[in-house]
Amino acid sequence: MLRHLLPFFVSLVCFVGAPSSRAADMEFVHVWPGWRDAESFDRIGEYFGGQENGGRETVLRTQPAARAGYYFLVRVKTAAAQPAAKFELSVIRPDHPEAKTHSFPAALGAGEKVFQLGLTGADWPQGKEAHPVAWKIALLAADGRVLATHSSFLWEKPARTP
Repeated sequence: MLRHLLPFFVSLVCFVGAPSSRAADMEFVHVWPGWRDAESFDRIGEYFGGQENGGRETVLRTQPAARAGYYFLVRVKTAAAQPAAKFELSVIRPDHPEAKTHSFPAALGAGEKVFQLGLTGADWPQGKEAHPVAWKIALLAADGRVLATHSSFLWEKPARTP
């Protein structure tokens, strides 16, 4: 009789043990890179003298005065608030072989939040037809700890075979 219950007990132990191997406290749910024209950020409130309103998205730019640029729409999910976090976006541009890193401050509450991280002005001089060669986004805590990372396929070079 006990031999028949053994699989049940093994399953129960595995199930009860699952919370200790729970999902990460911070993760990138999606990252969508792409060009955005300045007009795509226009909202009706601005026509009546209001400030730029990103709606449900927080818009962060390398050159705040320039709206057109190459953006990374990032959806972040977090279990606990990170009020003094920052994004580090490293990009290899088509016209420059070395990666350049840009920092964006970000206040995160618990739950999901969407950010638009924009390379604008002189930080993306190629225009709408160009795409990064490779990129990596890291989300860092106030103390510098890496909370989450996400990168393009080409960010990591494959190991050379002899």
